[in-house]
Amino acid sequence: MSLVTHLGFPRIGRKRELKRALENYWRGDSNADALQATARELRQRHWALARKAGTDVVPVNDFSLYDHVLDTAVLFDAIPTRYRPLLADDPLRGYFALARGHKRDGHDLHALEMTKWFDTNYHYLVPELERGQRFALVGDKPVAEFLEAKALGHDARPVLLGPVSFLLLAKTVDGSDRLDLLDALLPAYAELLEKLHTAGADWLQLDEPCLALDLCDSARAAYRRAYAQLNVLARRPRLLLATYFGALDDNLELAATLGIDGLHVDLVRAPQQLDAVLKSLPARAVLSAGVVDGRNIWRSAPDQTLALLRRAHQQLGDERLWLAPSCSLLHTPIDLEPETALDPQLRGWLSFARQKLEELRWYADALAGNAEAQARLDAQQSVLTQRQHAPGVVRPRVRERLAALGPGSSQRQSDYPTRRTLQAKALALPPLPTTTIGSFPQTDELRQARAAHRAGRLGDDEYEALLRREVEIAVRFQEEAGLDVLVHGEPERNDMVEYFGEQLEGFAFTKQGWVQSYGSRCVKPPIIYGDVARPKPMTVAWSRYAQSLTTRPMKGMLTAPVTMLQWSFVRDDLPRSEVCGQIALALRDEVRDLEAAGIRVIQIDEPALREGLPLRRADWPAYLAWAVRSFRITASGVDDATQIHTHMCYSEFNDIIEAVAAMDADVISIETSRSRMELLDAFVRFQYPNEIGPGVYDIHSPRVPDTAEITALLRKALDVLTPQQLWVNPDCGLKTRGWPEVDAALRKMVAAAQAMRATLAAA
Repeated sequence: MSLVTHLGFPRIGRKRELKRALENYWRGDSNADALQATARELRQRHWALARKAGTDVVPVNDFSLYDHVLDTAVLFDAIPTRYRPLLADDPLRGYFALARGHKRDGHDLHALEMTKWFDTNYHYLVPELERGQRFALVGDKPVAEFLEAKALGHDARPVLLGPVSFLLLAKTVDGSDRLDLLDALLPAYAELLEKLHTAGADWLQLDEPCLALDLCDSARAAYRRAYAQLNVLARRPRLLLATYFGALDDNLELAATLGIDGLHVDLVRAPQQLDAVLKSLPARAVLSAGVVDGRNIWRSAPDQTLALLRRAHQQLGDERLWLAPSCSLLHTPIDLEPETALDPQLRGWLSFARQKLEELRWYADALAGNAEAQARLDAQQSVLTQRQHAPGVVRPRVRERLAALGPGSSQRQSDYPTRRTLQAKALALPPLPTTTIGSFPQTDELRQARAAHRAGRLGDDEYEALLRREVEIAVRFQEEAGLDVLVHGEPERNDMVEYFGEQLEGFAFTKQGWVQSYGSRCVKPPIIYGDVARPKPMTVAWSRYAQSLTTRPMKGMLTAPVTMLQWSFVRDDLPRSEVCGQIALALRDEVRDLEAAGIRVIQIDEPALREGLPLRRADWPAYLAWAVRSFRITASGVDDATQIHTHMCYSEFNDIIEAVAAMDADVISIETSRSRMELLDAFVRFQYPNEIGPGVYDIHSPRVPDTAEITALLRKALDVLTPQQLWVNPDCGLKTRGWPEVDAALRKMVAAAQAMRATLAAA
């Protein structure tokens, strides 16, 4: 019978147990032993769950206290010098300093740069390397977790980020070539392979997701050199080379000739590659077929999936065919069973991590001729076939409206220079205007009130009164701190996507469908199951109220269509471009209603534009065309004097700067603090015509910057931008920070902007 396995499991826990353990430790409310005990309990619980669901082999070392790429850097001692004293004194605090920054006990450390893991909403820490970097195996985490699983009776396979992908995902601080460090890195990998072999590991999964990208000749040569050296080791586990998020395509021959013992491929995103993979697979090598979606929550279609598997099984037989999800299950919630409040019909279409493993078991059993498993799959196919006829899935009026859009629907009335003149007159802002990205701290009192309101323990009037107080607190603080363009603080919002999805038709929501975004930060992605429409205004009342409290400009705040799409579990029965267009139309109506309510600055956040970019460059133009058009549909229904902002975070813009400019937002704010303004290099090559707010401090770290530090960043920004272009703001919203940090940081930010204005005026 074909073996059932998976590539990795969600870490956070069904009830976010890891989140709470981490935050207790960071606050000093618990110690390292308590944190490690929670981590151990979660690992063991998830191994047992996977086995019970039908998995034959469980991965180990897929668990992380923060991020698996950071774990790899620490494992091989790829640590920048400035962190070493803290790591030597307290390894766990040093580890979290790399992830979050650290400013106390004589240490002042910025966090490592953070960016998106390929085209997902998971963020990884970018390893920081330099010419002459030395590596060494300094930990035993993969070995220890393998032995832990083995002692519990599990057949386990260690997982490790492969050496070439590790280097390609890192950055060098001196401009040297990352791949020049491969020969220094490989001995540390070789030592770990030998230790795993000694511990009894039969297989090692080496994740090389970069094989799904366009590769240059030097990267291809690095793959050949790396695996040639690892393959000649006399004592090593067998190697499963894992690729995912796309097709191997022109890298298939490379992957097949690396001497590996097994190959995992993504047959959900790229089912068309199966025949080529079967033809190229080395003799006696195992194929791990990723046939259920590790990134979405829809049940697989048995008619299509069994057809793929039977073709593979016919050629490979039981021993050489493994069944797995397309990628790690990190990107899905753990278990559908608690979601009893979901519509039963919708629930029948869904599959979370546990259910995906059960599906794989049914497929393996059906291939072996098990009638009960085949009957379950037949029933699943029957349920999915009826999906298009279910209420709310198809709304003809929405589709007709989208089809009727003409070219003018995505065009502002006038060009940017004309709009700038009118907006300057209407808003009367000083040079280097200051603002924030949107949210202010969500206190324990606010979260408890929201939970009580949802549970019916707090009435509507009492809850609204509390929210109004929170809005007024945020407005008065911003006025007193000296900010120029204000926000209402968003106390009524739980999540920037979920809040809007709850007010749109076509969306559904879970109670415990948590997915890790980074560290302890978790989100509950909405489920887009049907055509999207807006029944009524969503934000107008709160924006109007906030504007009534002040004479300064108040920003209306919306989440843009591509981000709504990317940060949801999107229906798989309609092109993503069409779903995005439906969302854009709903948001366009909201933008026009905000303007009618007197809101003259409207921010439409699009942080996921770069995240949604296809992995292969050949697919970029088509995506960018519909993504940019969707934003412009949202933003283009207002007068020239209304200023449209957008916000993007943790994205590399160099390759898509023309598309960013084509969005034609009057002001764009971007994350640049962790990269120390490196992202502004894109604006050197391309003369960005509109206004820009490069983030001047990192809100994902508790570290509060000094005024001089912010001033230095503003000077760097002015090397690239004109004073007329430059806005001053944090790099993201402030929801996850505490009020003392926010108060101190924003006052220093305003002081830096005022000092820079004085300098410019004197010059």
